[in-house]
Amino acid sequence: MIAPFFAVTVALVGAAYSADTNSTTNSTLPSNTTTTALNPYGTGYLEVNTTSGIYNATGNLTSPEPEPYTPSGMLGSNGSLPNYHPITDFDYESLTLALYQEYIELDLFQYGLQKFSAEEFEEAGLDVNDRALIEFMAEQEQGHATLLTNIIGPSAATQCQYSYDFETVAEFVDFCQRVTSWGESGVYGFLEHLDSRSAAQLLLQSITTEARQQMIFRQFEGLFPMPVYFETGITQSMAWTLLAPYITSCDEETPRLGWQNFPGLNVTFQNGTESPYFLNTTTNSTSTSNATITPGITSNLTSLSSAGTEIQLIGELPGKPVGPNLSYITNTTAGEPKFAAWISQINVTYTDIESYEVDNQTYTWTATTTQPDDTIWEDVTMPIVNGSMFIVVTDEDIYVTPYNLSELNAHVVAGPAVFVAG
Repeated sequence: MIAPFFAVTVALVGAAYSADTNSTTNSTLPSNTTTTALNPYGTGYLEVNTTSGIYNATGNLTSPEPEPYTPSGMLGSNGSLPNYHPITDFDYESLTLALYQEYIELDLFQYGLQKFSAEEFEEAGLDVNDRALIEFMAEQEQGHATLLTNIIGPSAATQCQYSYDFETVAEFVDFCQRVTSWGESGVYGFLEHLDSRSAAQLLLQSITTEARQQMIFRQFEGLFPMPVYFETGITQSMAWTLLAPYITSCDEETPRLGWQNFPGLNVTFQNGTESPYFLNTTTNSTSTSNATITPGITSNLTSLSSAGTEIQLIGELPGKPVGPNLSYITNTTAGEPKFAAWISQINVTYTDIESYEVDNQTYTWTATTTQPDDTIWEDVTMPIVNGSMFIVVTDEDIYVTPYNLSELNAHVVAGPAVFVAG
Protein backbone atom coordinates (compact mmCIF):
# COMPACT_ATOMS: atom_id res chain seq x y z
CA MET A 1 0.00 0.00 0.00
CA ILE A 2 1.21 3.49 -0.79
CA ALA A 3 1.36 5.69 2.29
CA PRO A 4 -0.92 8.75 1.97
CA PHE A 5 0.66 12.17 1.93
CA PHE A 6 -0.11 15.46 0.26
CA ALA A 7 1.18 16.57 -3.11
CA VAL A 8 2.34 20.16 -3.39
CA THR A 9 2.82 21.60 -6.85
CA VAL A 10 4.03 24.89 -8.23
CA ALA A 11 2.12 26.37 -11.16
CA LEU A 12 4.29 27.55 -14.02
CA VAL A 13 3.52 30.92 -15.59
CA GLY A 14 3.17 31.68 -19.26
CA ALA A 15 6.21 32.23 -21.41
CA ALA A 16 7.29 34.96 -23.74
CA TYR A 17 8.50 34.79 -27.29
CA SER A 18 12.16 35.39 -27.93
CA ALA A 19 13.18 35.25 -31.56
CA ASP A 20 16.29 36.41 -33.34
CA THR A 21 16.39 35.72 -37.03
CA ASN A 22 20.10 36.37 -37.22
CA SER A 23 21.37 35.62 -33.75
CA THR A 24 24.58 33.85 -34.65
CA THR A 25 27.86 35.37 -33.63
CA ASN A 26 29.59 34.13 -36.77
CA SER A 27 28.27 35.85 -39.89
CA THR A 28 29.17 32.82 -42.01
CA LEU A 29 26.68 30.62 -40.15
CA PRO A 30 23.06 30.34 -41.32
CA SER A 31 20.45 32.25 -39.34
CA ASN A 32 18.11 30.44 -37.00
CA THR A 33 15.14 31.22 -34.77
CA THR A 34 14.89 30.41 -31.08
CA THR A 35 11.84 30.32 -28.82
CA THR A 36 12.54 30.38 -25.11
CA ALA A 37 10.73 30.44 -21.77
CA LEU A 38 12.47 33.72 -20.91
CA ASN A 39 11.42 37.12 -22.17
CA PRO A 40 13.36 38.72 -25.03
CA TYR A 41 14.96 41.44 -22.95
CA GLY A 42 17.47 39.31 -21.08
CA THR A 43 16.18 40.25 -17.61
CA GLY A 44 15.46 36.66 -16.64
CA TYR A 45 11.87 37.37 -15.57
CA LEU A 46 9.09 35.20 -16.91
CA GLU A 47 6.42 37.16 -18.73
CA VAL A 48 2.93 36.84 -17.27
CA ASN A 49 0.18 35.19 -19.29
CA THR A 50 -2.60 37.72 -18.73
CA THR A 51 -5.33 35.27 -19.73
CA SER A 52 -4.61 33.05 -16.70
CA GLY A 53 -4.44 35.75 -14.04
CA ILE A 54 -1.85 38.16 -12.77
CA TYR A 55 -0.14 37.88 -9.38
CA ASN A 56 0.98 41.17 -7.91
CA ALA A 57 4.50 40.21 -6.81
CA THR A 58 5.32 42.96 -4.31
CA GLY A 59 7.22 40.84 -1.82
CA ASN A 60 4.35 41.00 0.68
CA LEU A 61 1.44 38.62 1.24
CA THR A 62 -1.56 39.66 -0.83
CA SER A 63 -4.21 37.42 0.83
CA PRO A 64 -4.90 36.15 4.36
CA GLU A 65 -3.14 32.92 5.34
CA PRO A 66 -5.58 29.98 5.48
CA GLU A 67 -3.39 28.36 8.15
CA PRO A 68 -0.51 29.69 10.25
CA TYR A 69 2.70 29.97 8.24
CA THR A 70 0.86 28.89 5.08
CA PRO A 71 0.63 31.53 2.34
CA SER A 72 -2.62 31.40 0.38
CA GLY A 73 -2.73 29.34 -2.78
CA MET A 74 -1.32 25.85 -3.33
CA LEU A 75 -3.07 22.92 -4.98
CA GLY A 76 -4.28 19.98 -2.92
CA SER A 77 -4.51 21.95 0.31
CA ASN A 78 -8.16 21.40 1.26
CA GLY A 79 -7.43 18.71 3.84
CA SER A 80 -8.69 15.75 1.77
CA LEU A 81 -6.64 12.57 1.45
CA PRO A 82 -4.54 12.38 -1.72
CA ASN A 83 -5.75 10.14 -4.55
CA TYR A 84 -2.65 8.48 -5.98
CA HIS A 85 -4.38 7.21 -9.10
CA PRO A 86 -5.16 8.48 -12.61
CA ILE A 87 -8.29 10.60 -12.73
CA THR A 88 -8.42 11.25 -16.50
CA ASP A 89 -7.51 9.45 -19.73
CA PHE A 90 -4.54 11.79 -20.03
CA ASP A 91 -3.27 10.61 -16.64
CA TYR A 92 -3.78 6.94 -17.48
CA GLU A 93 -2.06 7.08 -20.87
CA SER A 94 0.84 9.18 -19.56
CA LEU A 95 1.46 6.97 -16.53
CA THR A 96 1.20 3.84 -18.70
CA LEU A 97 3.84 5.25 -21.03
CA ALA A 98 6.05 5.83 -17.99
CA LEU A 99 5.52 2.21 -16.94
CA TYR A 100 6.48 0.99 -20.43
CA GLN A 101 9.67 3.02 -20.02
CA GLU A 102 10.52 1.61 -16.60
CA TYR A 103 10.09 -1.92 -17.90
CA ILE A 104 12.47 -1.52 -20.85
CA GLU A 105 15.10 -0.01 -18.55
CA LEU A 106 14.71 -2.93 -16.13
CA ASP A 107 15.15 -5.40 -18.96
CA LEU A 108 17.99 -3.44 -20.57
CA PHE A 109 20.14 -3.21 -17.45
CA GLN A 110 19.67 -6.90 -16.64
CA TYR A 111 20.28 -7.95 -20.25
CA GLY A 112 23.55 -6.03 -20.48
CA LEU A 113 24.86 -7.62 -17.30
CA GLN A 114 23.95 -11.06 -18.63
CA LYS A 115 25.21 -10.55 -22.19
CA PHE A 116 28.71 -9.34 -21.36
CA SER A 117 31.28 -11.08 -19.19
CA ALA A 118 33.19 -9.48 -16.34
CA GLU A 119 36.25 -9.48 -18.59
CA GLU A 120 34.40 -7.55 -21.30
CA PHE A 121 33.31 -4.96 -18.77
CA GLU A 122 36.89 -4.72 -17.47
CA GLU A 123 38.18 -4.18 -21.01
CA ALA A 124 35.73 -1.29 -21.31
CA GLY A 125 37.09 0.26 -18.11
CA LEU A 126 34.18 -0.80 -15.86
CA ASP A 127 35.01 -2.93 -12.81
CA VAL A 128 33.00 -5.02 -10.37
CA ASN A 129 31.81 -1.93 -8.51
CA ASP A 130 30.46 -0.41 -11.72
CA ARG A 131 28.63 -3.62 -12.58
CA ALA A 132 27.14 -3.68 -9.08
CA LEU A 133 25.86 -0.14 -9.64
CA ILE A 134 24.14 -1.19 -12.88
CA GLU A 135 22.62 -4.11 -10.99
CA PHE A 136 21.30 -1.73 -8.34
CA MET A 137 19.87 0.53 -11.03
CA ALA A 138 17.90 -2.47 -12.28
CA GLU A 139 16.53 -2.87 -8.76
CA GLN A 140 15.52 0.79 -8.85
CA GLU A 141 13.60 0.16 -12.05
CA GLN A 142 11.76 -2.72 -10.41
CA GLY A 143 10.78 -0.34 -7.63
CA HIS A 144 9.62 2.30 -10.12
CA ALA A 145 7.57 -0.27 -12.04
CA THR A 146 5.95 -1.48 -8.82
CA LEU A 147 5.07 2.09 -7.86
CA LEU A 148 3.48 2.86 -11.23
CA THR A 149 1.62 -0.46 -11.24
CA ASN A 150 0.09 0.42 -7.86
CA ILE A 151 -0.84 3.89 -9.11
CA ILE A 152 -2.42 2.67 -12.37
CA GLY A 153 -4.27 -0.28 -10.84
CA PRO A 154 -5.34 -3.73 -12.08
CA SER A 155 -5.10 -2.88 -15.79
CA ALA A 156 -1.46 -1.80 -15.54
CA ALA A 157 0.87 -3.05 -18.27
CA THR A 158 3.25 -5.93 -17.65
CA GLN A 159 6.77 -6.35 -18.96
CA CYS A 160 7.15 -6.92 -22.70
CA GLN A 161 9.87 -8.48 -24.86
CA TYR A 162 12.61 -6.33 -26.38
CA SER A 163 15.30 -6.31 -29.03
CA TYR A 164 18.59 -4.39 -28.93
CA ASP A 165 21.30 -3.93 -31.54
CA PHE A 166 24.39 -3.24 -29.42
CA GLU A 167 27.26 -5.75 -29.59
CA THR A 168 29.86 -4.31 -27.18
CA VAL A 169 29.93 -2.96 -23.64
CA ALA A 170 30.65 0.53 -24.98
CA GLU A 171 27.58 0.38 -27.24
CA PHE A 172 25.50 -0.97 -24.32
CA VAL A 173 26.52 1.94 -22.10
CA ASP A 174 25.83 4.45 -24.87
CA PHE A 175 22.38 2.97 -25.47
CA CYS A 176 21.60 3.08 -21.74
CA GLN A 177 22.59 6.74 -21.71
CA ARG A 178 20.20 7.44 -24.57
CA VAL A 179 17.29 5.39 -23.19
CA THR A 180 17.46 7.04 -19.76
CA SER A 181 17.73 10.41 -21.50
CA TRP A 182 14.46 10.09 -23.39
CA GLY A 183 12.81 8.35 -20.44
CA GLU A 184 13.70 11.26 -18.18
CA SER A 185 12.75 13.91 -20.73
CA GLY A 186 9.52 12.15 -21.64
CA VAL A 187 8.26 12.45 -18.07
CA TYR A 188 9.38 16.08 -17.71
CA GLY A 189 7.24 16.87 -20.73
CA PHE A 190 3.95 15.75 -19.19
CA LEU A 191 4.51 15.80 -15.42
CA GLU A 192 3.13 19.29 -14.84
CA HIS A 193 0.08 18.54 -17.02
CA LEU A 194 -1.13 15.54 -15.01
CA ASP A 195 -4.59 16.05 -13.54
CA SER A 196 -3.71 13.75 -10.65
CA ARG A 197 -1.31 15.98 -8.75
CA SER A 198 -0.86 13.28 -6.10
CA ALA A 199 0.36 10.79 -8.72
CA ALA A 200 2.59 13.50 -10.18
CA GLN A 201 4.33 13.88 -6.81
CA LEU A 202 5.24 10.18 -6.69
CA LEU A 203 6.33 10.14 -10.33
CA LEU A 204 8.53 13.17 -9.66
CA GLN A 205 10.34 11.30 -6.91
CA SER A 206 10.87 8.42 -9.33
CA ILE A 207 12.10 10.39 -12.33
CA THR A 208 14.68 12.29 -10.31
CA THR A 209 16.30 8.93 -9.63
CA GLU A 210 16.37 8.23 -13.35
CA ALA A 211 18.12 11.55 -13.89
CA ARG A 212 20.91 10.28 -11.66
CA GLN A 213 21.08 7.08 -13.71
CA GLN A 214 21.45 9.03 -16.94
CA MET A 215 24.34 11.02 -15.50
CA ILE A 216 26.06 7.85 -14.29
CA PHE A 217 25.91 6.30 -17.77
CA ARG A 218 27.42 9.49 -19.15
CA GLN A 219 30.26 9.07 -16.66
CA PHE A 220 30.65 5.41 -17.66
CA GLU A 221 30.97 6.68 -21.22
CA GLY A 222 33.63 9.22 -20.29
CA LEU A 223 31.41 12.20 -21.08
CA PHE A 224 31.07 15.38 -19.05
CA PRO A 225 28.33 14.39 -16.55
CA MET A 226 25.99 17.41 -16.85
CA PRO A 227 26.95 19.95 -19.53
CA VAL A 228 23.64 21.88 -19.36
CA TYR A 229 21.88 24.34 -17.07
CA PHE A 230 18.45 22.72 -17.52
CA GLU A 231 17.19 19.27 -18.48
CA THR A 232 14.99 18.92 -21.55
CA GLY A 233 11.35 17.88 -21.72
CA ILE A 234 9.69 16.19 -24.71
CA THR A 235 6.12 15.11 -25.44
CA GLN A 236 4.64 11.66 -24.85
CA SER A 237 4.42 10.98 -28.58
CA MET A 238 8.07 11.89 -29.00
CA ALA A 239 9.10 9.55 -26.18
CA TRP A 240 6.87 6.75 -27.52
CA THR A 241 8.36 7.19 -30.99
CA LEU A 242 11.83 6.57 -29.54
CA LEU A 243 10.78 3.67 -27.32
CA ALA A 244 8.39 1.63 -29.47
CA PRO A 245 10.86 0.28 -32.07
CA TYR A 246 12.70 -1.70 -29.37
CA ILE A 247 9.57 -3.53 -28.14
CA THR A 248 9.02 -6.75 -30.08
CA SER A 249 5.91 -8.14 -28.37
CA CYS A 250 3.63 -7.75 -25.35
CA ASP A 251 0.92 -9.84 -23.74
CA GLU A 252 -2.54 -9.51 -25.23
CA GLU A 253 -3.79 -7.90 -22.00
CA THR A 254 -1.21 -5.12 -22.20
CA PRO A 255 -2.99 -1.76 -22.64
CA ARG A 256 -2.54 -0.17 -26.04
CA LEU A 257 -1.07 3.31 -25.86
CA GLY A 258 -2.93 6.22 -27.41
CA TRP A 259 0.15 8.27 -28.29
CA GLN A 260 1.33 8.91 -31.84
CA ASN A 261 4.27 7.11 -33.46
CA PHE A 262 6.07 9.61 -35.66
CA PRO A 263 8.20 8.41 -38.59
CA GLY A 264 11.73 7.59 -37.47
CA LEU A 265 14.67 9.97 -37.79
CA ASN A 266 18.41 9.35 -37.67
CA VAL A 267 21.20 11.90 -37.51
CA THR A 268 24.70 11.16 -38.70
CA PHE A 269 27.98 13.03 -38.86
CA GLN A 270 30.95 12.96 -41.18
CA ASN A 271 32.30 9.97 -39.22
CA GLY A 272 29.17 8.04 -40.18
CA THR A 273 27.92 7.60 -36.61
CA GLU A 274 25.00 8.97 -34.60
CA SER A 275 27.38 11.03 -32.47
CA PRO A 276 30.24 13.42 -33.15
CA TYR A 277 32.42 10.93 -31.30
CA PHE A 278 32.76 7.23 -31.99
CA LEU A 279 32.84 4.41 -29.47
CA ASN A 280 36.06 2.43 -29.45
CA THR A 281 34.99 -1.18 -29.14
CA THR A 282 38.49 -2.61 -28.67
CA THR A 283 39.82 -0.35 -25.91
CA ASN A 284 38.39 1.20 -22.80
CA SER A 285 37.93 4.60 -24.39
CA THR A 286 35.60 6.83 -26.30
CA SER A 287 37.32 8.72 -29.10
CA THR A 288 36.67 12.04 -30.76
CA SER A 289 38.52 13.87 -33.46
CA ASN A 290 40.72 15.55 -30.86
CA ALA A 291 40.53 13.55 -27.65
CA THR A 292 40.45 10.08 -26.14
CA ILE A 293 38.40 9.79 -22.98
CA THR A 294 37.82 6.91 -20.58
CA PRO A 295 35.17 6.20 -17.93
CA GLY A 296 35.47 8.57 -14.99
CA ILE A 297 33.75 11.00 -12.67
CA THR A 298 34.17 13.82 -15.15
CA SER A 299 35.98 14.94 -18.27
CA ASN A 300 37.19 18.34 -19.40
CA LEU A 301 35.61 17.64 -22.78
CA THR A 302 32.44 19.69 -22.29
CA SER A 303 31.11 19.56 -25.86
CA LEU A 304 31.42 17.16 -28.78
CA SER A 305 30.03 19.22 -31.64
CA SER A 306 30.11 22.87 -32.56
CA ALA A 307 27.98 25.52 -34.20
CA GLY A 308 28.14 25.35 -37.97
CA THR A 309 28.52 21.55 -38.06
CA GLU A 310 26.56 20.04 -40.94
CA ILE A 311 24.20 17.31 -39.78
CA GLN A 312 22.95 14.56 -42.10
CA LEU A 313 19.30 13.67 -41.59
CA ILE A 314 17.74 10.37 -42.67
CA GLY A 315 13.99 10.25 -42.17
CA GLU A 316 11.44 7.53 -42.73
CA LEU A 317 8.23 8.00 -44.67
CA PRO A 318 5.01 7.34 -42.69
CA GLY A 319 3.26 3.99 -42.71
CA LYS A 320 5.91 1.76 -41.12
CA PRO A 321 4.71 -0.89 -38.60
CA VAL A 322 6.55 -0.53 -35.27
CA GLY A 323 6.26 -1.48 -31.64
CA PRO A 324 4.75 -4.53 -29.94
CA ASN A 325 3.85 -7.16 -32.53
CA LEU A 326 4.28 -4.42 -35.16
CA SER A 327 0.79 -3.27 -34.16
CA TYR A 328 1.44 0.48 -34.34
CA ILE A 329 1.81 2.40 -37.61
CA THR A 330 3.93 5.53 -37.90
CA ASN A 331 2.07 8.58 -39.13
CA THR A 332 2.29 12.34 -39.39
CA THR A 333 -0.16 15.17 -39.91
CA ALA A 334 2.59 17.55 -41.06
CA GLY A 335 3.41 18.79 -44.54
CA GLU A 336 6.78 18.87 -46.29
CA PRO A 337 9.89 19.07 -44.09
CA LYS A 338 11.25 22.60 -43.83
CA PHE A 339 12.90 22.94 -40.43
CA ALA A 340 14.94 21.02 -37.89
CA ALA A 341 13.68 21.81 -34.39
CA TRP A 342 16.48 21.49 -31.81
CA ILE A 343 14.72 20.76 -28.50
CA SER A 344 17.17 21.43 -25.71
CA GLN A 345 17.01 22.78 -22.16
CA ILE A 346 14.28 25.51 -22.09
CA ASN A 347 14.56 26.38 -25.77
CA VAL A 348 13.40 25.25 -29.20
CA THR A 349 15.65 26.42 -32.02
CA TYR A 350 14.78 26.05 -35.72
CA THR A 351 17.27 25.67 -38.55
CA ASP A 352 16.49 25.29 -42.24
CA ILE A 353 16.33 21.91 -43.96
CA GLU A 354 18.44 21.72 -47.11
CA SER A 355 19.11 19.20 -49.90
CA TYR A 356 15.86 17.32 -49.27
CA GLU A 357 15.49 14.19 -51.42
CA VAL A 358 13.04 11.29 -51.25
CA ASP A 359 13.99 7.68 -52.02
CA ASN A 360 10.75 5.84 -52.77
CA GLN A 361 12.56 2.51 -53.00
CA THR A 362 13.72 2.60 -49.39
CA TYR A 363 10.77 4.71 -48.15
CA THR A 364 13.19 7.22 -46.69
CA TRP A 365 14.35 10.75 -47.35
CA THR A 366 17.62 12.55 -46.77
CA ALA A 367 18.45 16.15 -45.99
CA THR A 368 20.98 18.29 -44.18
CA THR A 369 20.84 21.04 -41.59
CA THR A 370 23.39 23.02 -39.62
CA GLN A 371 23.93 23.11 -35.85
CA PRO A 372 22.79 26.52 -34.53
CA ASP A 373 24.93 29.01 -32.66
CA ASP A 374 22.55 30.39 -30.02
CA THR A 375 23.03 30.45 -26.25
CA ILE A 376 20.15 29.75 -23.86
CA TRP A 377 19.81 33.50 -23.27
CA GLU A 378 21.87 36.62 -23.69
CA ASP A 379 25.13 37.26 -21.83
CA VAL A 380 25.86 33.62 -20.97
CA THR A 381 28.21 31.11 -22.58
CA MET A 382 25.89 28.09 -22.25
CA PRO A 383 25.02 26.93 -25.79
CA ILE A 384 21.54 25.75 -26.58
CA VAL A 385 22.93 22.58 -28.17
CA ASN A 386 24.77 20.44 -25.63
CA GLY A 387 24.35 17.22 -23.71
CA SER A 388 21.84 14.64 -24.89
CA MET A 389 19.08 16.57 -26.61
CA PHE A 390 16.54 15.99 -29.36
CA ILE A 391 15.98 16.90 -33.01
CA VAL A 392 12.64 16.69 -34.82
CA VAL A 393 11.92 17.72 -38.39
CA THR A 394 8.91 20.00 -38.81
CA ASP A 395 6.89 21.71 -41.52
CA GLU A 396 6.65 25.02 -39.63
CA ASP A 397 8.74 26.93 -37.12
CA ILE A 398 5.89 27.58 -34.67
CA TYR A 399 6.37 29.26 -31.31
CA VAL A 400 6.51 26.73 -28.46
CA THR A 401 8.10 26.64 -25.02
CA PRO A 402 8.52 23.78 -22.50
CA TYR A 403 4.99 24.00 -21.12
CA ASN A 404 3.18 23.93 -24.48
CA LEU A 405 5.61 21.78 -26.47
CA SER A 406 2.79 19.39 -27.42
CA GLU A 407 1.60 22.07 -29.89
CA LEU A 408 4.56 20.95 -32.00
CA ASN A 409 3.22 17.40 -32.42
CA ALA A 410 0.93 18.33 -35.32
CA HIS A 411 3.93 19.72 -37.20
CA VAL A 412 6.38 16.82 -36.74
CA VAL A 413 7.43 15.25 -40.05
CA ALA A 414 9.86 12.81 -38.41
CA GLY A 415 11.69 12.24 -35.18
CA PRO A 416 12.84 12.81 -32.62
CA ALA A 417 16.41 11.61 -32.82
CA VAL A 418 18.64 11.73 -29.76
CA PHE A 419 21.54 14.07 -30.47
CA VAL A 420 24.54 13.62 -28.16
CA ALA A 421 26.26 16.96 -28.53
CA GLY A 422 28.29 16.91 -25.34
